[in-house]
Amino acid sequence: MDRLNRYREIIKRLLQEHARYAPSESNIETIAIADDASGNYLVMDVGWNKSGRVHSVILQLRLRDDKIWIEWDGTEEGIATELHAAGIPKQDIVLAFYRPERRALTEFAVA
Repeated sequence: MDRLNRYREIIKRLLQEHARYAPSESNIETIAIADDASGNYLVMDVGWNKSGRVHSVILQLRLRDDKIWIEWDGTEEGIATELHAAGIPKQDIVLAFYRPERRALTEFAVA
């Protein structure tokens, strides 16, 4: 299996794990969305609560320039840590939610 296909499989496995953590309100569903063709991956909460409509992105990852770009991370532990623990090198993980100059201060890729 080539590197990017391995990355896709790891991402999809982690998304499914995160999608299992459903909110306590029964009218809210946590869903995982994987689009291999475009390289976009999401975990979202959708539904209704007492305040109204719930439509919230928990995780957004993209495969871009042969790296995993973390566009949004609303997890407690941090998806970058999980990706690295699954065997993805830090130099292939971009914390895209940080400004480019701030990324240089992390252990992960700048771009």
